[in-house]
Amino acid sequence: MSSTPQLRHLNNHHRDTLLHIFQHPTSANVDWKDALSLLEVVGSVEQRRDGKFAVQIGDETAFFARPKNKDLDIEQVVELRRMLTNAGYGALVEELEAKGKEV
Repeated sequence: MSSTPQLRHLNNHHRDTLLHIFQHPTSANVDWKDALSLLEVVGSVEQRRDGKFAVQIGDETAFFARPKNKDLDIEQVVELRRMLTNAGYGALVEELEAKGKEV
């Protein structure tokens, strides 16, 4: 990992989505479009000919199918959480949660 991710490149909507992905217990209500928007900011997303999306965050690439409804399934949320954690976003989530507790 080349550097620690920064909060300043995430807007409030992206921050909310990031917190939603890291929510415990794992949420089944993470909107696909919201997750896709976040992923385009923190990494790269490419739609492939087979309809799947190649998502690269840091050194990792994973392939996701568009959900049948508007929300990601639990397995997709867990995989995104793992990738984001490995890229350093877990620490940012802790920072955001700590700030929320200070208010």
